[in-house]
Amino acid sequence: MIENITPDKTLDCRGLSCPMPILKTKKALAEMKSGQILEILGTDPATVNDLPAFAKNTGHEYIGSKVEDGFIRYYLRVK
Repeated sequence: MIENITPDKTLDCRGLSCPMPILKTKKALAEMKSGQILEILGTDPATVNDLPAFAKNTGHEYIGSKVEDGFIRYYLRVK
């Protein structure tokens, strides 16, 4: 369940447009260990589709997202 997730790292991509959130996510994931959870904060509407597709293409697990006031929290588990 999304509410109970404690991320190992948070990446603030609010205000960034495609492709920057994906590029920053890729870099952050490379610095993390398998099984860790990355939380990405985003405002770009394209990220809603881009992050799940990115996770699928790279083998990471897209856990889900949670809409906040003015931004969305996305969660990925490192492969």
